[in-house]
Amino acid sequence: MTIEIDALTPFEARIEASALREKLIRWDLAYHQADAPEVDDATYDAAKLRLLAIEARFPELAAGSPTAKIGAPAADGFGKVRHGVPMLSLDNAFSEDDVREFEGRIRRFLALPPDLPIAFVAEPKIDGLSISLRYENGHFVRAATRGDGSEGEDVTANIRTLIDSGKIPERFNDAPALIEVRGEIYMTKADFLALNQRQEAAGDKPFANPRNAAAGSLRQLDPTITASRPLSLFAYAQGEVIGEVGDSHSAFLDRLRAWGFPVNDRIQTCHGAEDLLARYAAIGTARADLDYDIDGVVYKVDRFDWQQRLGFVSRSPRWAIAHKFPAEQATTLLERIEIQVGRTGALTPVAHLTPVNVGGVVVSRASLHNEDEIIRKGVREGDTVIIQRAGDVIPQVVGVVMDKPRGAAEFIFPDTCPVCGSHAVRTGDEVIRRCSGGLACKAQVKERLRHFVSRNAFDIEGLGDENIDFLCEGEWINKPADIFRLEAANAGRLQRLQNYKGWGEKKVTKLFAAITARRTIALERLIYALGIRQVGEATAKRLARHYGSFAVWRESMLAAVPRENDSYHDLISIEDIGPAVANDILAFFAEDHNVAALDDLAAQLTINDAQKIEAGNSPVSGKSVVFTGELVAMTRAEAKARAEMLGAKVVGSVSKKTDYVVAGPGAGSKLAEAEKLGLTVLSEQQWLELIS
Repeated sequence: MTIEIDALTPFEARIEASALREKLIRWDLAYHQADAPEVDDATYDAAKLRLLAIEARFPELAAGSPTAKIGAPAADGFGKVRHGVPMLSLDNAFSEDDVREFEGRIRRFLALPPDLPIAFVAEPKIDGLSISLRYENGHFVRAATRGDGSEGEDVTANIRTLIDSGKIPERFNDAPALIEVRGEIYMTKADFLALNQRQEAAGDKPFANPRNAAAGSLRQLDPTITASRPLSLFAYAQGEVIGEVGDSHSAFLDRLRAWGFPVNDRIQTCHGAEDLLARYAAIGTARADLDYDIDGVVYKVDRFDWQQRLGFVSRSPRWAIAHKFPAEQATTLLERIEIQVGRTGALTPVAHLTPVNVGGVVVSRASLHNEDEIIRKGVREGDTVIIQRAGDVIPQVVGVVMDKPRGAAEFIFPDTCPVCGSHAVRTGDEVIRRCSGGLACKAQVKERLRHFVSRNAFDIEGLGDENIDFLCEGEWINKPADIFRLEAANAGRLQRLQNYKGWGEKKVTKLFAAITARRTIALERLIYALGIRQVGEATAKRLARHYGSFAVWRESMLAAVPRENDSYHDLISIEDIGPAVANDILAFFAEDHNVAALDDLAAQLTINDAQKIEAGNSPVSGKSVVFTGELVAMTRAEAKARAEMLGAKVVGSVSKKTDYVVAGPGAGSKLAEAEKLGLTVLSEQQWLELIS
């Protein structure tokens, strides 16, 4: 049974969030790097929406979440391009209330009066591949895909094929000294149909949909293949700019048209949420008649000065949002139900389906959540089921088609772990059944190691799921430090890795080189890789930045274990680290075997100290700041964002280590504590003068 967000216990929320995170990370890699999505957009969006809702109710679960990530790393085979300005993704809206709240958030952040109209630009959301085109003094220089938002693939040679065909200008006049023109590479429906006809005539596999065809065509190592494919571009944004391009987004779009870039002709300026919703309805009505695929409408604040004030959250701008179109459903055969064991020991039933093409993307698996969900829906192996592309946790089995032949027998949920045979138990009112094997369960060991070597942790190439399985089952590795002893262990065995099927000298040499390359690691990546509950990327970065070095962090955590001392209060003063997160961190350090494993790992590594945010000559760079009371000149969110941009550390509570306390009207206990400790207390005006 799917549990309403408000009814989730903290434990249930952690379990479900962990399962959703694993799915989203896998889907991101398949979509952005392999151009072979495992699920359709609505399936992905619904899973992300459910995870975001869980994180909103349990903020401590948001740390390190894929909801705060963009795309996937650039693939091997292409040169890498570092974006001067990150290519961010957009938050999504799925309902009219989401759109109204989007406008409301902007008003609250900028403290705008209710009668002041906000101009937005509404643009069809093209379903293609994001691209950045760099021009210097009006001359084309380079093209790059989005990649992970910070670094993309150099596809300059491939984009030149579009320049040669006249679809993108090679040069233009009245240009700024530097501009990155950003847009979407896509394939029209007519061109897609013609391409697939040629593919089939040549005996080649047809593409699943225009988006896959466009992405696969652009990301060819041979530009002649790209030249043979009918690609198109819509330009819609700017990246890095040196020079003037206008004071609003709509004015910038006019400049793009004047420079010769194709800009979508259905873009329209709107005023307020109701106007945006009317435009959304109009574009949705025309969607089927368009010669290109869209999956929603993007809304952007028009004024550039407001965009700059609104700024960004970790992965997306506050001034833009994508309003997605509704989902679809399909029916297919549920062939079997498999029980998977996650990193926390949770047993999750997964429905394996006869692959069904829904909206151009093949869906072959869906989560059944837990045993109560199976019982509630009466799902059996062999049933024809309805698959929904949006909902709570997706892909989702909505129900059984009762007028079709039913499966022979009810599914009996196992009471033992399918991996290690330990008892699988439910306690109290929990809906999740979990393996009691702990570290003795190889499924959990493997998942912990998979997290350790994952992209945002140690990022060790060559240690994918299959290789982790092989090395664990062969007792080559059982804990993280074993990875860095693997080469020595291999040299000491009679049967070396090179001699096993599927390995070989070249593969093993490459793996050892990848491991060696990760012996030097940033402190925040090490902290994240440990897999401490509730410590994701964002929290790991805050910890690393606050403590600076591994030695200081380790000793500070050990000192904080008894609680109610200076070290503990220092820990919970860090922004977004409250008692709940602190307790999970300290629970890790309270176990001797965890500390021993950490020390064993550290002995294998060179751990770089955290890098401080460079903010030029900012007088508050590296300073610890607490905001308390009411702010007048700006909202609390804007003040915090501006302070962090200048390199300050915004913390939530006052301690002896606090450098500045910015106190406005209504300041209470924090101000009293600051005065008691003799800290520097500033008024809002004094703070603004300091950072001006």
